Amino acid sequence: MDLLRSPLHDHHVALGAKMAEFGGWSMPLEYPSESGGGVLAEHAAVREAAGLFDVSHLGKASVRGAGAVDHVNAHLTNDLRRIRPGQAQYTLCCDEDGGTVDDLIAYVRSDFDVFLVPNAANTAAVVERLRADAPAGVEVVDRHRELAVLAVQGPAADAVLAGVGVPTDHGYMSFVEAPVGGAEAIVCRTGYTGEKGYELVVRADDAAAVWEALLAAGEPHGLRPCGLGARDTLRTEMGYPLHGHELSAEISPVMARAGWAVGWDKPAFTGKDALVRQREEKSVPLVRGIVSTGRGIPRPGMVVRAVGPDGEPGDVVGEVTSGTFSPTLRQGIGLALLDRAVGDGDDVLVEVRRRAEPFRVTKPPFVAAST
Repeated sequence: MDLLRSPLHDHHVALGAKMAEFGGWSMPLEYPSESGGGVLAEHAAVREAAGLFDVSHLGKASVRGAGAVDHVNAHLTNDLRRIRPGQAQYTLCCDEDGGTVDDLIAYVRSDFDVFLVPNAANTAAVVERLRADAPAGVEVVDRHRELAVLAVQGPAADAVLAGVGVPTDHGYMSFVEAPVGGAEAIVCRTGYTGEKGYELVVRADDAAAVWEALLAAGEPHGLRPCGLGARDTLRTEMGYPLHGHELSAEISPVMARAGWAVGWDKPAFTGKDALVRQREEKSVPLVRGIVSTGRGIPRPGMVVRAVGPDGEPGDVVGEVTSGTFSPTLRQGIGLALLDRAVGDGDDVLVEVRRRAEPFRVTKPPFVAAST
């Protein structure tokens, strides 16, 4: 299958980026270490200065027409009536059995216009569900290829955006529409790194001009291009879920401990009955954080065991869903789907290359957030 390409693909290649498949797209994993890049350097730039990410693989869709907010609200878990036009909300799309089709951001532009940013591989599924029973007058448009998304993340993000004349005084999970590099952009105070930052949605044809404008404005502030490798280590340090890992058709929002993104008091939404049952029965496993107390680096799919009476590996109690070396903490961290008998503070063993490595169960984030 031919991979889709970001409108900035040629810019990444010119910078020497290592490209990789992600959600059906060819996207930059990291930039050359000889030019100051690499996952560790890019990670540090976001924590200490600023990073510029191309995340145009993310989905984009619009739901427009009379009753657009109510239609979206009937499908997604969170309650859009909690927010006002000009605000965004993290939410989830579930099956009737509570399994997670996707997690996404919903931007409410008005009662008649909701903009959605799903994950790359799940965009078609989300659009199809919203189209299937859309009432007369409500149109659901897949805009995946029409728009690009750039993210500026880090302590210097405000200074970078100020350098291109973009206002930065709006609150977390709110957005404004402003010109950037001669193009119109939706500028939202969101991100996936735990740092203060912004995601800019622009037309694909304008992406290159905006990218260059941000790079130029960010140069005095230590901004550097960052790939999806650093994006993953940054989000793991925050304990943020990734669909296909901490959320999936088999892992519900309750299991992922994302109940805060569920409008439990809403009269109905797809999957509500199943999620309410899971919450009340308290029988499903839960996603928890694990941090190495030795030298082990966890990876997805690794088996997690209890610690036996003499410190030997005991019964299987779960599986690692995400794991990495934390550049900030300089130790192994991860997320794991664990039996309910396992709680924060417990010691467990992870099977790392046929060795039982010690870990402690902990509540993320592993690094303090600065959003």
